[in-house]
Amino acid sequence: MLTATSPTPGNFADIAARIGRIDWATVESGLDGQGNATVVALLRQSECRELATLYDESGFYRSRVVMGRHGFGRGEYRYYDYPLPKLIDDLRRTAYARLAPIANRWNQRLGVAARYPATLAEFTHRCHEAGQRRPTPLILRYGEGDYNCLHQDLYGEQVFPLQLAVLLSEPGRDFTGGEFVMTEQRPRMQSRCEVVPLGQGDAVIFAVNNRPVQGSRGAYQVRLRHGVSRLRSGRRHALGLIFHDAT
Repeated sequence: MLTATSPTPGNFADIAARIGRIDWATVESGLDGQGNATVVALLRQSECRELATLYDESGFYRSRVVMGRHGFGRGEYRYYDYPLPKLIDDLRRTAYARLAPIANRWNQRLGVAARYPATLAEFTHRCHEAGQRRPTPLILRYGEGDYNCLHQDLYGEQVFPLQLAVLLSEPGRDFTGGEFVMTEQRPRMQSRCEVVPLGQGDAVIFAVNNRPVQGSRGAYQVRLRHGVSRLRSGRRHALGLIFHDAT
């Protein structure tokens, strides 16, 4: 059984190698073009199953949120506590290192002065100095009729502009419905909606808040939100990795 402090057993291995094998040029193109990019089979089926099974275990989490109590939708999620399970810590650290140059380029295009350090440890230190000390990786669980309203994961002054989610359940077998959706709002235009199809173990990397779009007078910001459509049947689990900590 995976624990928060023990070494990662068996199948929970080689995350850095998997991150290294991703076609990051294609990811960057997708993020620039539509604010999201899909990575197929980032986690193995066995890893997905074990993470989902551990949802009801104690010792991993700092809090549980029932969405309906806060107007977030229906369903629930749990925030992991530090120290994070090794699989999640490795995935978060190695993905951040690849995403930081993209985030810095976006800020440069938008004329934003802030730059992100090369390592997650440095950025986490910056979050903690700003009073954002609570970890934000989370696991979400939806049942029949549940959904997640469109939202943005902003937890304080320090915000990393990209995040990652992995579908832990198998569409068509574990659940139906429950699609990952995004909307994009451009100035003086109606919102654009996109459904991002995912299989078990697939990851979607996407913009937290806004992204640059090239216009006739230079780059400008468009705002994005994400959510999950209503589950028709079954149960759906997903892992969410946000790189900034919370106040």
